Amino acid sequence: MASVYQPVMQLSGILVSLLGWVLSCLTTYLPQWKNLNLELNELEIWTMGLWQACVVQEEGGMQCKDFDSFLALPPELRISRILMFFSNGSGLLGLLLSGFGLDCLKIGERQQEQKKRLLLFGGMLFWISGITAIVPVSWVAHATVQEFWDENIPDIVPRWDFGEALFVGWLAGFCLILGGSLLNCTICSTEVHPSSVHYAVAEQQDQCQCLETEMRP
Repeated sequence: MASVYQPVMQLSGILVSLLGWVLSCLTTYLPQWKNLNLELNELEIWTMGLWQACVVQEEGGMQCKDFDSFLALPPELRISRILMFFSNGSGLLGLLLSGFGLDCLKIGERQQEQKKRLLLFGGMLFWISGITAIVPVSWVAHATVQEFWDENIPDIVPRWDFGEALFVGWLAGFCLILGGSLLNCTICSTEVHPSSVHYAVAEQQDQCQCLETEMRP
């Protein structure tokens, strides 16, 4: 039964990891990491991402402006840029390695040990990619909560709130970790190879021939 479910789990792990990687790339470039609603003008919504700040108006659409300097950004946004780049890169490398290690791929069919190593490295890279996607999103969320409940800021000052990109990033990290876990579970499962089956059948035939010769008068 392990040989039947193993390709299915491998494909499921690849597809879930691919979904997580796409969501991670989307999170990196979405400008909705933080949202700000102005009480004086409810028709405008300000958003902030890793690369630009935008204002959304009901009549004028969305207008965005890129940040002038990387060093002028808050610490959580600077580190988040680096971590999200690392998450996207490790996720892409994990897709390439684990793709060549799939059992359904005919390339390297006789080199099962190397294919298992590729799946193992791919699953570990997915774990690293998922963790490095969750950490910056959670850090920005923590900083937003601290700023929102800061008593030193006057009540008349607008407060930033969670943006949609944070939830997309959490989902991306979860999918990457789940996909890597599915791939590593297939490595732990035992599989009977055709060579071992052929050897067992040949050994059984030899035993039967020995019994036949002993039973002859």
